[in-house]
Amino acid sequence: MYTAMAARPLLLPPPVLLLLVVLAASSAAHGYGAYGYGDAAAELRVGFYKDSCPDAEAVVRRIVAKAVREDPTANAPLLRLHFHDCFVRGCDGSVLVNSTRGNTAEKDAKPNHTLDAFDVIDDIKEALEKRCPGTVSCADILAIAARDAVSLATKVVTKGGWSRDGNLYQVETGRRDGRVSRAKEAVKNLPDSMDGIRKLIRRFASKNLSVKDLAVLSGAHAIGKSHCPSIAKRLRNFTAHRDSDPTLDAAYAAELRRQCRSRRDNTTELEMVPGGSTAFGTAYYGLVAERRALFHSDEALLRNGETRALVYRYRDAPSEAAFLADFGASMLNMGRVGVLTGAQGEIRKRCAFVN
Repeated sequence: MYTAMAARPLLLPPPVLLLLVVLAASSAAHGYGAYGYGDAAAELRVGFYKDSCPDAEAVVRRIVAKAVREDPTANAPLLRLHFHDCFVRGCDGSVLVNSTRGNTAEKDAKPNHTLDAFDVIDDIKEALEKRCPGTVSCADILAIAARDAVSLATKVVTKGGWSRDGNLYQVETGRRDGRVSRAKEAVKNLPDSMDGIRKLIRRFASKNLSVKDLAVLSGAHAIGKSHCPSIAKRLRNFTAHRDSDPTLDAAYAAELRRQCRSRRDNTTELEMVPGGSTAFGTAYYGLVAERRALFHSDEALLRNGETRALVYRYRDAPSEAAFLADFGASMLNMGRVGVLTGAQGEIRKRCAFVN
């Protein structure tokens, strides 16, 4: 079994410097269309609930921390929910909405069948509705919970070496919830594990996310697990000749074939970073460089000069500090995609149901 790269010593920036880096990267842009940054994104701000629900972020953190204590693998699903929300109709909580008789919602689209942690979001919403009724949006809960989940998976954060508040980055809030959720839009917009680099760049550009954002946000694959159907094509059916993906390290491919004897095996769990699927850091980039990353879309980062340079920069850096700061900045960028603010949308009473 391949083991993750050994942890490197961390030379960290002072908390104030990190805050300046992230906030500088978070300056609002305007006029990029419905699914990019726009005037609505400019209304987001850190501390939006300071007066209306002062304990909002503390409530989210408490429930996320409890979920992670009870199940250390819960961090990845919470982070993934925010990604899958923002890439479809923007960050409006639409991934949480249940299907109805007349509509198949995003959560029931094929790319979302493996999403999890909806119960954690429901617990958070219930607690916040008791404390501050009709105030905190489900979209903001997703953004805060994702930040808390990845912060709790980052050793330097949990050991107090990153920031005083124990957060990897600060979250802008003020989003409102959308009223529309369609499965077909999830199929169209979500990146696929078999995407090549050109398609990935186009998908991210459609959300006004840069090539750097693509390389940085792919680092979310440092935590979590997948299942055999996600890599079945890479292992046995990459072309009509029923061969394996030549970009996947041959020895690792053979090991994966031993684990995944059936492309329909939804039971076997495959760690994104073998031996380190609950610890967030830069080990993922070492796997990409060695052609041992799980997805074809991971290896695709080596097929573009800018993304390839970032893979090697993060892998070879003497400290994880630069990557962690970049990740926070890119999460803020993604968190502005297609947001609803002001009088737009609504504040759902229950995240799975439109009011």
